[in-house]
Amino acid sequence: MAGRMVVGSAALAELVRPASAPDPAGGHRVLPVRPELTGLLPHRGLRRGSTIAVGVGQPRRSGGTSLILALLAEASRAGSWCAVVGVPTFGAGAAAEAGIALDRLALVPHPGPEWPTVVAALIDGVDVVVTAVPNTVSASVANRLAARARQRGSVLVPYGRWDGADVTLQVVRGVWEGLGPGRGRLRRREVTVSARGRGAAARPKEIKVWLPGDELTRVIPRAAGAGVAARATAPRRFRVVASAAAAPAARSRTVAGPA
Repeated sequence: MAGRMVVGSAALAELVRPASAPDPAGGHRVLPVRPELTGLLPHRGLRRGSTIAVGVGQPRRSGGTSLILALLAEASRAGSWCAVVGVPTFGAGAAAEAGIALDRLALVPHPGPEWPTVVAALIDGVDVVVTAVPNTVSASVANRLAARARQRGSVLVPYGRWDGADVTLQVVRGVWEGLGPGRGRLRRREVTVSARGRGAAARPKEIKVWLPGDELTRVIPRAAGAGVAARATAPRRFRVVASAAAAPAARSRTVAGPA
């Protein structure tokens, strides 16, 4: 089943009305995220009314889309509605594999010149609104949308540069594993995600996770992936990362466009 493709103001109105029904998650002020991401967020989840930006790295295909999927998965699984605006190549198949409920996912691939109106309408009735940030967005429009999210209790997730966000997450480094000398398959990618913001999030943070991942976590040595000898001699220091059980799915999770 594909996510709901929204075209036109009438279709948008029909979507927002049912999405505005009582929240199946119980109206909790903080929507859940996967355990490995909780340390990046000051409330250990997506606080209603907040703006959580996902930065676009260099090169542009830097893991941002995978990070968005990971942010949405637990909230969607718990019953929240999600919307993605202005990302025409957003993959419904990858979203489903990440655990996002497609019957509660609205896609607005081409909002056109009415982008602020579309985003504002979705904020009124959808729990989490992801939107690509147009190059022409003004500070006044951005401030109005963030204020609307605070008033309506929605979580606004701009994908791109967004000054004034409560938290900005960005994939700053990534290393694929699985390729040997001249052969092999990409099995998994360990990425470093940074978080910076204001208030409770003013202190910069970084974590390492597997993206794509799944809801399971496991403890692995820091030297994992460096060879058997290195693992045998490495100090016994540990960190939590997403399970490698997601590795086979990583090969099929291909989302065209910004990643």
